[in-house]
Formats: sequence, structure tokens, C-alpha cells
Amino acid sequence: MRTMKQLCVCALVTVALFGLRAHAEIKLPAIFSDNMVLQQQSAVAVWGWAKPGSGVRVTGSWNGKSYSARSDSNGRWKVTVQTPSASHTPYTLTVSDGKSVVLKNILIGEVWICSGQSNMEMQMKGWTNQPVEGGPEAIAHSSNPDIRCFTVQKASKAAPQDDCVGSWEVASPQTVPDFTATGYFFGRFLNEALDVPVGLIHTSWGGSRIEAWMTPASLKEIPEKTVPATDADIKSNNGTATVLYNGMIHPLVGYGIRGAIWYQGESNRNEPALYVEMFDKMVREWRRLWDAGDFPFYYCQIAPYRYGDSHNSARLREAQARGMSTTPNTGMAVLMDARSLDCIHPSGKKDAGERMALWALAQTYGWGKMHYRSPELKSFEAEGRVAVLTFDYAGSSGLTSHGREILNFQVAGKDRRFHPAKAAISGHTVYIFSPAVAEPVAVRYCFDDTSETEIFTLEGNLPLPSFRTDDW
Repeated sequence: MRTMKQLCVCALVTVALFGLRAHAEIKLPAIFSDNMVLQQQSAVAVWGWAKPGSGVRVTGSWNGKSYSARSDSNGRWKVTVQTPSASHTPYTLTVSDGKSVVLKNILIGEVWICSGQSNMEMQMKGWTNQPVEGGPEAIAHSSNPDIRCFTVQKASKAAPQDDCVGSWEVASPQTVPDFTATGYFFGRFLNEALDVPVGLIHTSWGGSRIEAWMTPASLKEIPEKTVPATDADIKSNNGTATVLYNGMIHPLVGYGIRGAIWYQGESNRNEPALYVEMFDKMVREWRRLWDAGDFPFYYCQIAPYRYGDSHNSARLREAQARGMSTTPNTGMAVLMDARSLDCIHPSGKKDAGERMALWALAQTYGWGKMHYRSPELKSFEAEGRVAVLTFDYAGSSGLTSHGREILNFQVAGKDRRFHPAKAAISGHTVYIFSPAVAEPVAVRYCFDDTSETEIFTLEGNLPLPSFRTDDW
């Protein structure tokens, strides 16, 4: 039998535990923490957990206004907070259910998601034998209280997760080396150009396939992709359908953002036709879930690389280029000059990030007069033995090869046999000729794994992508 003393101790413990539950502190997802950036001039969602049925009040120090909600039967609550214009002034956000949690050093600015596979994951400090061009200098000068970085810890899950592991960090030589290089250069460019704080949420996994970042709903019409029922059914941590959406995107859904950048595609180069459909469905589904309209989605086209297999990666690049016409408010940064044929991780992450930032400045922030996009084929016709190509978006000054001989055009006649061709540039037009082809019917440019472009815009120095005029 228990002694009176033991019974008293048990009673006290019970009362203490009840008291802890009755006065449970507010719990916030990891994405809400000190040092975060909130999207400016927006109705941003703030959510978390508390005791079921309790009242929760959220107050921003920028205007002192409070927003209230009551937690549901599972303890979950959510409020919508109005943010002001971007400011370099640090603020606080207070969340209270009677006991307050205060988030400090918060900035109001521009927030972007950075996602994809290893070329987005690659850190500023580089990897073994794979440096980031300009990385050491950029790291040395990275102290900037206006740039904040959040990296989502890798998580592969069969069910959507409510939270992730990560924390907001202020950019500095101590934090930037471990952050995504592409994302950092993108954010730094926007910060310098717009003079506003920038928040970067990095969520990527090397080698991941696009279907891993998609929801079950967006994959319903794609029977080739199997959705796992449980974690035990996950055959590839970074390739199985839906698992990275569940673990690394779902915890972020609803957080106030301006848009997203994406660098992925190498792992799906074996299915270019399907990639166009999956990309479109993924982007539209993310937008639907965020309920923030058709937010901008800018992405990198994969670079030339010596894959050494039977899949022609130019077909995946072609599929990525089609994404701009199939999916609204998207834009593609071309990396045909990456100079990385023997390394799948080009060192020029500054080019990757800044070329996507050019799209953002022009299309999202209204800097419409700047040159921001690579040339795109406008027309093809044959004039006798000469194939004549004209291009859009080449700027008022047209195209240039910077004095280099142009070697990567091929032309074919009715027999569909392609032959090397000579090329000459005049403004926005390229003239192509091969003595082996009397009547040109098709032209290809850099349409293989490894050919790198020789042609650029005079304005902006942006590379011509690989392309073909046929569908053979």
C-alpha cells in the first residue's frame, strides 16, 4: 500500500502536470523565429499551436495592432497580419495566449523560396574539388543585416508534415558559407538593386526528382509516378513522388512570400516530355496551396554536361524552355555558357542566381526596360541554300559571338540528315549554310549534351539557348 507521503507526492505531480497543460506555452513552427523576414505590404499568415480552445493574440511592433484567433480542438490557430512597406528597422512580433512569446530582430522586406536539387543545394563554400566561382570573396563581404537565410533540414516523408527543422540566420561570413550559393547570389542582387531586406528560404535536396516535390493531387493524372502510403514505402528518399513536398515544402505553405526560384532537372532528363507536364502541375499546385495568386516562379535551365549515357539532355532543356509558354508568370535563366562539361555542378552560381534576379527585377519589380532574358527563336525560313533564323528578346543591339567562330549549328534537308554548318550574325538574324545541304528544312543549335553556346545578346551578355526547328 502507498504511504500518505507517496499519495501526496502523486497528487502534487498530477496537479503540476495539469497546470503545465493548462498553461501550455505557445508553440510556433520553425519558420517563425528571431531574425525572420516578413513579406512587405501583405496580409501574411502567422500560425502555431496552443492549448485547445484558447485565445491567441499576435501583435507587430511596427504598428502595435493586434490580431486575435482561438485555437481549434487540436490546438492549432492562425491569424493574418498586415505588414507595412519594407524597412531596415528591426521589429518584434509578440504572440500571446496569456503568456507571451516575443520574436526579435524581424525585418519587413522581400521573401523568396529557393528549391531544387544539388545545383540549388550547393553551398557558397563549395564542395570537394568543386569550388564556387567568386565564393571566397563573396563570403568575406557577406556581413549584411538586411539578408536573412533559412535552410530547411532534409526530410523525406510519406505524409505532410506540420513543421520542419531550421532557423533564420543573419548573413555573415559565419553563416553564408553553408547557404545555397545560387540562392545567396539571387538574394544579394535583389538586396543591392532594391535596397530592401531580403529573406531566403532554402529547401532543396541533391539528386532529387521533380515528382518528389509534388503533391498527390498534382500527380493524379500522371500514373507513372507512385505515391507512397507509408514511410516504409519510400524507395528513394529524394526521388519517390511527394516525399520532399511532404517533408520540406508543406511546413512552409502559407508563409508570406513574393515568389520562388528553382534549379532542378538533371535527374529527370530521361523523360523530357513528361517533365513539361509535371513542372506545370507542380507550380500551379504550389500557387493554389499558398493562395497568393500566380506568384512568380523563375528557374535555371540545366547546363551542358558530359552525362555519358543515351539520354540527350538537350531535350530536357527544350522541355524546360517550353515551361515559359505552358506555365504563366515563369522565366528561365539560360546557362549554356557554364563551362562545366566534366562537373555537373557549374562553378558559376553567381550567373545562375543573378540571371534569375534579372527576371525578378524586370517582371516582378517593374524594371521593364532592362535586358533580362535570353534570345528565343522567332522564325525560320529558307532562302535558297541559306537557312535564315530571327530571334526575339535580343535587345536593340542584337546578337554577337564576341568574335568567336560559330561551330555548333547543324542543318538538314529533306533526308533529315544533319550536317555541320557555317553561321553569320547580322543584328537579330543568323544566316546558316552548309555545302552538303541544297534545301534546308531544319536547323539545330547545341542540341546535344555538351555543346556550349557561342552566341550572346549585346545587351546583358545573355547566352542563346540550345534549340531545334524540327520535331524529329
